[in-house]
Amino acid sequence: MSKSLCSSDRPIFLIGYMASGKTTLGRALAAATGRRFIDLDEYIESSVGKTISRIFADDGEASFRETESRSLAELIRNADGRESIIIACGGGTPCFGDNMTVMNRAGLTVRLNAPQEVIIRRLIAERSARPLVAKLADGGELETYVAENLRRREPHYSLAAESFDSSRLETESEIADSVRLFIEKYFRS
Repeated sequence: MSKSLCSSDRPIFLIGYMASGKTTLGRALAAATGRRFIDLDEYIESSVGKTISRIFADDGEASFRETESRSLAELIRNADGRESIIIACGGGTPCFGDNMTVMNRAGLTVRLNAPQEVIIRRLIAERSARPLVAKLADGGELETYVAENLRRREPHYSLAAESFDSSRLETESEIADSVRLFIEKYFRS
């Protein structure tokens, strides 16, 4: 068993690179555990009234990151023991401001890991919804960007309390298996 078992009143923060499976696993975990699921990017889009892509285009990444940090703090403050939540953070959330410190203090941070090939395949399938990679070409440009970006973000991701293999989230059966393993590893009986 993990040393960082999650009590029912503390948030679980799923962190990791784009397309590591945070939203997919988070939704399935919420359904299986009765926790409320919040995708931080969707929360921001709803609050601001713009898509993440539009926020990046209109206001720039720095403005988005400020909004992201404020939104994260707001979600933590609003939950504060009143409800059990699972938050799927954006891929860059842990890398800006003091977001990792805030999340580690408030709840359980779990880094989702998937091999780079899996991430690339997932990014290609959903590229249009990913402003940071939408215009990168397959066959080198995308792969180089992902490798370099993962290397830069590693020091931040490594601050997570726990790590979980998220490479098997392609089918309903794989998702169910991953949820079962996650619950066995991180939830109190």
